[in-house]
Amino acid sequence: MKRLIGLILLSSVVYTVEAQRVLSLDSCRAMALRNNKQMSVQRVKQEVAKNIRKSARTKYLPHVSAAGGYLYTSKEISLLSDESKETLSNLGTNGVKQMQTGLASAMPVLSALFGGTAPVTSMMSGMAGTLNQIGQGIVDELHTDTRHMFGGAVLVTQPIFMGGAIIALNKMADLGEELAANSAEARRQETLYQIDQAYWQVVSLRHKQRLAEGFLGLVKKLDGDVQKMIREGVATRSEGLSVSVKVNEAEMAVMKVNDGLTLSKMLLCQLCGLPVDEQITLADEETEQIVTVSITENFRKGDFLEYRPELKMLQNVVDISHQSTNLLKAANLPQVLLVGGYSASNPNVYNGFQRKFSGAWNIAVMMRVPIWNWGDVAYKVRAAKGATAIATLELEEAREKMELQVSQSNFRVNEANKKLEMAKASQQKAEENLRTANLGFQEGVISSTTVMEAQTAWLQAQSQLIDAEIDVQLSRVNLQKSLGTLR
Repeated sequence: MKRLIGLILLSSVVYTVEAQRVLSLDSCRAMALRNNKQMSVQRVKQEVAKNIRKSARTKYLPHVSAAGGYLYTSKEISLLSDESKETLSNLGTNGVKQMQTGLASAMPVLSALFGGTAPVTSMMSGMAGTLNQIGQGIVDELHTDTRHMFGGAVLVTQPIFMGGAIIALNKMADLGEELAANSAEARRQETLYQIDQAYWQVVSLRHKQRLAEGFLGLVKKLDGDVQKMIREGVATRSEGLSVSVKVNEAEMAVMKVNDGLTLSKMLLCQLCGLPVDEQITLADEETEQIVTVSITENFRKGDFLEYRPELKMLQNVVDISHQSTNLLKAANLPQVLLVGGYSASNPNVYNGFQRKFSGAWNIAVMMRVPIWNWGDVAYKVRAAKGATAIATLELEEAREKMELQVSQSNFRVNEANKKLEMAKASQQKAEENLRTANLGFQEGVISSTTVMEAQTAWLQAQSQLIDAEIDVQLSRVNLQKSLGTLR
């Protein structure tokens, strides 16, 4: 039975250890970068910018397109007028009539030659029928029947010179991709900054929780000693009530820090992409003292310009504005295109009028030269130059503000290091003060009020030490973010 109970207890301990996920700062950062929704948005934006850049490259290459259509008209195209058709259809008859009119005057001569006019008249009648057939054939051949028309074409277009528009468009696409990358880097650093803030907030509250619990233990021990002294008649009830009030205050402090710790862990879990109710333990929670490193970032004025993604983004905006101006200027320059292809139609006119598809290859050079547009392009170019000037001023202003931010962050690092040294000295003095107060109380030469004052001073010194240690960590992170070197 005892062995069974031991196994049950052991399994529960193992389950508790497994349920408590231990996270280091690096693992929190990695999970946040992997699960942060805004980071996913930035990755999609980078992919969009990449595809836009690839699309811009295709403007240098020839484009092939195909087109086709059908047209119905209520009237057909006629190459001959109705009078011409009538004349051609009766070509022989009209010709014979004219010839007969001419023969009437020459009848005596023909009669002498041919022995009469009957043979001539018979010959003309035969020619009339033949000529009428020839004329009608010509009319039929020139019949177009274009009420139903079908057509199609394959067109190849190769830009030769577009006034620099394609070059400007490609540079804008490259800058857009670079802008997306810098935006992603800015979001990455902001995510790391938020994670570090939340991480060290949890560590701070956990150490303060242990401090509050330790303080509660001290005041409870003092309360027990005072109660014994009251029963022995060496302490007053007023002293006992004062200590009891201190115990209640310590219990309230423990409850507040517990609530704050729970909420802070919820925030950290949300930033890491974990369920907010998941039980986690941080690697720096259970250390006796928060590990701090006194740092002094070596930097010169202006070094951060190379790393700060926000400045790079503003510079990208300025460069894109320049290329936008070049793109507008291209509208005032000549544009040359090489066009070629194959077109076919039904009916076609390549071998008379035929009711079947037939076509031909073609090639052409097209040029467009703008002459007058009432200053439209000039106004747009001026507006674009104004936008460039605004972007440049905003870049300069941001640079000045960031220089101030770097100086302030460096000052905060130095102040945090100084405060940490002072907090360590105060903590040592408070511990010594509390030790001597406890000894004096045990010897009966110091009252419980003095002991409570020493305990309160010890609590404040310990709390200030925790705050100073956390401030060193956060000031380091803040300086790295200001310099753009947060990794």
